[in-house]
Amino acid sequence: MMIEAPQLKSVTGIRHGFFTRQGGHSRGLYAGRNTGLGSDDDRAKVLANRAQVRDALGAAALVTPYQHHSPDVVIVTEPWGDGDPPKADALVTSAPGVAIAINTADCTPVLFATTDGSIIGAAHAGWKGAVDGVLDQTVAAMEGLGAERKNIRAAIGPTISQANYEVGPEFRDRFLSAHADSEAMFTPSTRDGHHMFDLPAFVRTRLEELSLKAIEDVSLCTYADEDRFFSYRRTTHRGEPDYGRQLSAIVINT
Repeated sequence: MMIEAPQLKSVTGIRHGFFTRQGGHSRGLYAGRNTGLGSDDDRAKVLANRAQVRDALGAAALVTPYQHHSPDVVIVTEPWGDGDPPKADALVTSAPGVAIAINTADCTPVLFATTDGSIIGAAHAGWKGAVDGVLDQTVAAMEGLGAERKNIRAAIGPTISQANYEVGPEFRDRFLSAHADSEAMFTPSTRDGHHMFDLPAFVRTRLEELSLKAIEDVSLCTYADEDRFFSYRRTTHRGEPDYGRQLSAIVINT
């Protein structure tokens, strides 16, 4: 049902999980625990799936942003409704009982916690958000609440692996113009001019630049593991009309 990162699990006073699609109420294309309110799945089923995540964490409430591949971060002081979430791609909080979460279906989820469990964060790091600084901004927002980056642990959740992420030449050129040190994250694919991109390695490199206490990676591929994860790219390759999402969430215990 949920995957825990060992170093985050060792932090007292919090609970977290990288939730899989297994279980849940959805059917058809969304079979399992689809938590994406932006999908065309039955809304009542999606809300029931999200409630499962909330309850598994023992949280009083669960909130997610309206994700739009940005570096924007929201500081959560109290829960909001499911109908009008703020636009952002990361959340941070020091409020107990409010699970902060982000949806993914190949992009990289990153969960953060201070070593004393007093401040937490959750970031949606797709390639655009990672390039534009969503991880930097998440850590900065945690610092604004009183955290010290030397005491922040980060865990990289299930995401698409390099073996399944082919990109075109314009994609590689954009990355190299923004981050010249990222060339090693591209290897030639079987198609001329195309490359396989290592998104989790890129995310990890960006996190390493932030001088955090610890960084870990659960090293699971959303594309390859259909039994456990939804995947936008897998759906695209099959020509399917829509796809589900899975949540990654963290909460400070009450």
